Amino acid sequence: MCRRTIYDARNNFSALVKLAESGESVELTRHDKPVAVIISWEEYEKQFKPKKTFIQRIMETRAKYADVLADPTWKGLEIPKDEYPDEEYEKKNAKIWGEE
Repeated sequence: MCRRTIYDARNNFSALVKLAESGESVELTRHDKPVAVIISWEEYEKQFKPKKTFIQRIMETRAKYADVLADPTWKGLEIPKDEYPDEEYEKKNAKIWGEE
């Protein structure tokens, strides 16, 4: 990252934009304190592009696996028996949540 004053940026703005386009960010300062940054459009999109919402990700996953979900013979994923919570765990959990 290169560092320039606002005065310098005003006088050499095109050169600083070209520098940012090439991948190097430019820190602008006033009285030796950082006040702004010039970055490339690619870097801006990478940093600030809106993230997909949870619903968007679910919809994309459903579309991706639509053929599997539409198959009437598919019964879902089997969870191995040793991964089911045992009865003791269920009782303890019920006590914690007041579901007895």
